[in-house]
Amino acid sequence: MIKSPEQIEREKLYLRLRGKMREASMQYGLLEDGDHILIGLSGGKDSLALVELLGQQAQIYVPKIEVVAVHVSVEKIGYHADLDYLKHFCEQYKVRFIHRSTDYEDLPEGHENKNHCFLCSWYRRKALFEAAKELGCNKIALGHHRDDILQTLLMNMIYEGTISTMPPKLPLDKMPITLIRPLCLIDESEIARYAQLSDYGQQVKQCPFEHESSRTRVKDILGELEQLNPQVRDSLWAAMGNIKQQYL
Repeated sequence: MIKSPEQIEREKLYLRLRGKMREASMQYGLLEDGDHILIGLSGGKDSLALVELLGQQAQIYVPKIEVVAVHVSVEKIGYHADLDYLKHFCEQYKVRFIHRSTDYEDLPEGHENKNHCFLCSWYRRKALFEAAKELGCNKIALGHHRDDILQTLLMNMIYEGTISTMPPKLPLDKMPITLIRPLCLIDESEIARYAQLSDYGQQVKQCPFEHESSRTRVKDILGELEQLNPQVRDSLWAAMGNIKQQYL
């Protein structure tokens, strides 16, 4: 059977994504023998790619890992995913699918004035922690890619006055769980193209607040910086490991 150009491109891109995930795992120690990993499955392209890549990795047995995907719905937020699609997608890669629901009517102390995006993320993350504890998972894998990490770097510099971002691996202080980001070396454009070639399903309804967030504006700024320097993502990534304190 002759493969179409799209099929050939998809296979090559899959190998590229898998290679970058393995590189990240080796560089940051993300995947280890005996890991029981909870995948935070939002339903977007990034988390779908993460399910596919980690689901395939779990079948290779080196390192020996177990994975389970958890989708958290937030009540009173105007978006939701097709749960049947998510379950079927996970089944394709032999990944157990679990659905949880949460709400943020009672705001956490000190966060009364936070925006919708912060509160939605805070409560979804809290539900993931609870699910990980219940399921006996020692790691939570999130679908943040390199662009997410660089955008967070710029946001923290602009709005918080700190040089910090989302690290590829973050052990939690208050519980025996480690957050990992296996897609940290992959660009969003690569995932977007792979999702298109793979015909990933879209969320049933998009978040009504997604265009109001600071992240959306910073994403545009990163695009403008790329016009000044096409390798700006490489430069910013390298800068995080090349901090010259004597000049700060």
